[in-house]
Amino acid sequence: MNGTTRRVVLAVAAPVAALAFAIGLSSIVLLISGSNPLDAYGDMLKHASKLETQVDILNRATPLYLSGVAAAIGFRMNLFNIGVEGQYLFAFIVAAYVGGQVSLPAALHVTVIISVAMIVGGAYSGLAGALKVTRGVNEVISTIMLNAIAISGIVAWLITEWQAGGEISATGGRVGTEPIAGSGLLPDINSWLELVTRDIRQGKELTAVLLVAVAVGLLYHVLLNRTVFGFDLRASGMNPTAARAGGISPKRMIVASMVLSGAVAGLVGLPELMDTGFFPSNPIKGLGFAGIAVALLGRNHPAGIALGALIFAFLDISSGILQVTGAASREIVQIMQGVIILAAVVAYEVVRRIRERDEAASAAAALAVGAT
Repeated sequence: MNGTTRRVVLAVAAPVAALAFAIGLSSIVLLISGSNPLDAYGDMLKHASKLETQVDILNRATPLYLSGVAAAIGFRMNLFNIGVEGQYLFAFIVAAYVGGQVSLPAALHVTVIISVAMIVGGAYSGLAGALKVTRGVNEVISTIMLNAIAISGIVAWLITEWQAGGEISATGGRVGTEPIAGSGLLPDINSWLELVTRDIRQGKELTAVLLVAVAVGLLYHVLLNRTVFGFDLRASGMNPTAARAGGISPKRMIVASMVLSGAVAGLVGLPELMDTGFFPSNPIKGLGFAGIAVALLGRNHPAGIALGALIFAFLDISSGILQVTGAASREIVQIMQGVIILAAVVAYEVVRRIRERDEAASAAAALAVGAT
């Protein structure tokens, strides 16, 4: 096996091994609980084979992908931004409110909403970066605190201040921010998918934010791998001391990466916003933390993150069918997600050690040849 083939095999082996281990361990759990693994997996795959279910999977994968990219930007700088949850919810409600207060031409209206979401997310995440470089506050601690402030404080307060459509009560009507006019909402892209499939039924709509996510993934790849800024960011993350000696300011890169991470995090709520047209009293939560898992599974690579988002989306959407068919408890999906991440961390570490061993062997061989 030549060097290139071996590198490809090692790159593929880790996620495949993680998935296989997760399936195996989940099968054991299913057997212990009295369920047939083949029936459970068969129901999940059969459900996922339907076009309408695939639309649901893509809609679910879109915010997971954006959340994963947001976390990955921090990881590439050796920063652990676990504040994506608070950043996207804060950005979500402000963008929804601003979008509901203005009346603009469609292109400009959508641009304003997206820009506000990115600015709010970036500014809120930037606070953690500023605290780190000015006061030495670890970003894990600061983002945990900022999550609590955003979710239980700012957003909880703003939803009461900006709510429209009825009083907040157990029997009240629609409670949320002022609805955004149609000019501020992206239309679905069902027609794009129907060009290569059939008509999408059951009122399912493929979110146009999927295109935004694709653009974000491409920009993320180009920015980190094809620009001076990306090189500086990666260099600072790998070795701040060497980067400083090379004229790069690690502090500036910390703040910049946190702001950029938060700006992408601000887009996570867009799919729900474009679907509902307002910030609901009970928005989808947990996407920020799930994005961390997706980024880890995808090894911070845009294509790997996409695969991780699709896997997690498939498991999320499939959990409901298990409850309908009775083939297994829907909690098995949560077990599979946790095991996949655990297995991926172990598998990637094993692969990293094998690569280091191969590199050391290659270097020794090259030195031996040079000596002779």
